[in-house]
Amino acid sequence: MNLKNDAIEELLSSVKKISIKAGKIILDVYNTDFSKSIENKEDNSPVTVADKKANKYIVNKLQELTPDIPVISEESDQIEFIKRKKFNFFWLVDPLDGTKEFINRNGDFTVNIALMQKSRPVMGVVYIPLEKKLFWAIEGKGAYLEFQNLVQRLKVNKVDLNKKNLKILVSRSHFDDKTKAFLDKFNEPVILHRGSALKFLLIAEGKGDIYFRFSPTMEWDTAASHIIMKEAGGTILNIETNKELEYNKESMINPGFIAMFRENL
Repeated sequence: MNLKNDAIEELLSSVKKISIKAGKIILDVYNTDFSKSIENKEDNSPVTVADKKANKYIVNKLQELTPDIPVISEESDQIEFIKRKKFNFFWLVDPLDGTKEFINRNGDFTVNIALMQKSRPVMGVVYIPLEKKLFWAIEGKGAYLEFQNLVQRLKVNKVDLNKKNLKILVSRSHFDDKTKAFLDKFNEPVILHRGSALKFLLIAEGKGDIYFRFSPTMEWDTAASHIIMKEAGGTILNIETNKELEYNKESMINPGFIAMFRENL
């Protein structure tokens, strides 16, 4: 299947509505005692009834919207590489990014939906349910935030890496020795501990400068935010090779990465 820009723009409106409704489903669980629903997956990461309900809703709606476009989601059975490597377009979904933050009730969780073309995202929507902030981007069309009925175009900060007090985003739940060592390279940085895709979004909003991560993430954790970052003037690069992250790899585990203003990388 092939999609032109006009068709992708038409899909965007529906995907925004899907993400907002999924956010409501998640909050309906968040406002209950969901502790008994918490389970551990094979990789020992947690999953809740909110993950499962949001996943079912998003996957069903995307299949209705585009029956010919496959859906890859964190909470669905995974598709073998021998099949998915042939995909032209596909959806890449994290129905509840930041499950640990959801469990800890700190609000740092998002709904991530990306439309992928081969190895790159071409459209992304990220919704923050508690804040009711909706972020989106289409390749070549800019990145935007809708909040309280106002829409603003997003632009990342230009960053001088030698400047004091750069705002550096690090994970709430994954702060390792490599991260500490990397932080030592900066001049009195201001460290912001946040969860989920919020770290990318804060950079896209101009409220943060750099986000880097050494511990493993998955492609569905970054894809929707990647196109938003890119259309806002930033990018996400492999921290070892300095090349842009690619998707639909044989292993869907991301390498370590750094996200910031594009000209600095």
